[in-house]
Amino acid sequence: MTRSQPRRARGTVGHAYSALNLRLALALFGLVVMTLFAVLAFRADVVFLGVACAILAVVAVVDLIIIQRRRAARRREQPGVRHSLFE
Repeated sequence: MTRSQPRRARGTVGHAYSALNLRLALALFGLVVMTLFAVLAFRADVVFLGVACAILAVVAVVDLIIIQRRRAARRREQPGVRHSLFE
C-alpha cells in the first residue's frame, strides 16, 4: 500500500513532506529536456552525452511514477481536497 508521505517523514497532514504537484511539474520538465538533449546528442554523434541524458530521462520517468502513486494515495486519504502547485 502506498502512502502519500514516506514513513518517519517530518511533514504533517497540514504541511506535506513534499510538494508533489511541484515535483510533478519539475519531473515533467526534466523528462522533456533530457529526452530532447539525448536526441540532439545522438544526432551529433556524442554517444556518451546521449546515454547520460537518456539515463536521466529514465530517472525522471521513475520519479513521475512515484509522484503519481503518492498523489493517488493523497487523494484516497483526503477526498475532495484540491492542492495547489506548492502543496
